Amino acid sequence: MLQGVGALALLAPFGESVGQEQAKDAAKVAQQEHAKPTGDGYVPVTDPLVKQKLAQWSDWKFGLILHWGIYSVLGIVESWTLCSEDWIKRPGGVGYVEWKQRYEQLRTKFNPVKFDPAKWAEAAHGAGMRYLVFTTKHHDGFCMFDTAQTGYRVTAPDVPYHANPRANIAKAVFDAFRQRDFGIGAYFSKADWHHPDYWSPLWATPDRNNNYDVRKYPEMWKRFVDFTHAQINELTTQYGRVDLMWLDAGWVNANAHPDAKAYGMDVPWAQDIDMPGLAAIARRNQPGIVLVDRDVSGPYENYRTPEQAVPDKPLPYPWETCMTAGGSWSWSPHDTYKSPRELVHTLVGIVAKGGNLLLGVGPQPDGELPAAALDRLRAIGAWMQVNGPAIHGSRAIAPYAEGPFRFTQGKDGSVNAIWLAGEGEQESPATVVLRSFKPAPGAKLQVLGAGGELAWRPQGDGIEIALPQALRRQLAGSLAWTLHIPAVRT
Repeated sequence: MLQGVGALALLAPFGESVGQEQAKDAAKVAQQEHAKPTGDGYVPVTDPLVKQKLAQWSDWKFGLILHWGIYSVLGIVESWTLCSEDWIKRPGGVGYVEWKQRYEQLRTKFNPVKFDPAKWAEAAHGAGMRYLVFTTKHHDGFCMFDTAQTGYRVTAPDVPYHANPRANIAKAVFDAFRQRDFGIGAYFSKADWHHPDYWSPLWATPDRNNNYDVRKYPEMWKRFVDFTHAQINELTTQYGRVDLMWLDAGWVNANAHPDAKAYGMDVPWAQDIDMPGLAAIARRNQPGIVLVDRDVSGPYENYRTPEQAVPDKPLPYPWETCMTAGGSWSWSPHDTYKSPRELVHTLVGIVAKGGNLLLGVGPQPDGELPAAALDRLRAIGAWMQVNGPAIHGSRAIAPYAEGPFRFTQGKDGSVNAIWLAGEGEQESPATVVLRSFKPAPGAKLQVLGAGGELAWRPQGDGIEIALPQALRRQLAGSLAWTLHIPAVRT
């Protein structure tokens, strides 16, 4: 891309551009952020409006998360090269101070002239996705919305894209997806490595945490909390309906224990962002908004977000796996994407265990979605066009799995038995046996999208279902197919 090529010139004095290995290292860094479990402290939602919105979110099942910012200009994973932790590598061995200066100059190269959020929304809707989470601000502090709180924003005069009618990118994205009736989620980092009252220029920045003792300088921290609350107020008053506030940077929390540690680092003070006050602002402006205070157990973590992993079994609280379609959250020029089979099977496995899948794609610096990502979305969409009724609005039902089958339950009590076709499986078997559920007498079984009824008969403690040759030909090469059972008895 022209923007990316121009940005690489920023690194020329160091004799090295950003390569595939740096992107892979940065991806590993980002995954470490959420490596630690939050424990058993889930607090059930009691607010009836939030409960209603949470139930709606649970019906959506499949969403899209987009990491996009000035880091995309170089094709590196979001923000992390700014962090001065010793396992983070910067291109060409560039020193920290020089790299930070050059990173912040990326804003002068951000000019996504091909950005058309309606095309993003069309692709996501076609894939069967029903909600969006968009990065309004990552840890680097660069705002992808027209905030009045800082000049470090996409609409600032020194950003080439600022004069474009779509320069207020978060608003353009939210409006386009809302036109497709998507649920709208705002990703927002509670940390802000650009703000002088988070990473003060008076001291070095040893790690991801704020770099001064908030007990000694409470006035500085108070300014940062006020700044954060003001931005939350902007996002929940100026951008239409917002269903989810997806808050990242779990190390910013109210744990006031004198030996508090954030991700293994000694931090003997709490980075208390005043979540009660933040929640009050968000819910005054957006009644019923779901808050996702990631990795911070308590009343503001309305659902949990295991990252890049699928739990082994259903969880006793609302949850969502957030996972990349490739290897990186944000755009990487050398990324390798998961196959359509892996993505569909992952979606089915998550939904069968009662969760949602939030799939990550990183837009390119020119504003388009990568061709490989679009290919995956189209493939998933073709499968969802037929099998979506077994996903959307469904709920988990024990035993969740039997051999190649994964089970979901419709709101009418019916059961969907989704057969996960193995790699290279070109033809389904002539008969399948199901022991977990027995249809009610006279029940009419069918494969979604195929039409016609299937013959079945009792066999031992289960049933045997015949798949006619014509149906097997129709299902040949399928990633997965769904046996619909209108009523069951366990």
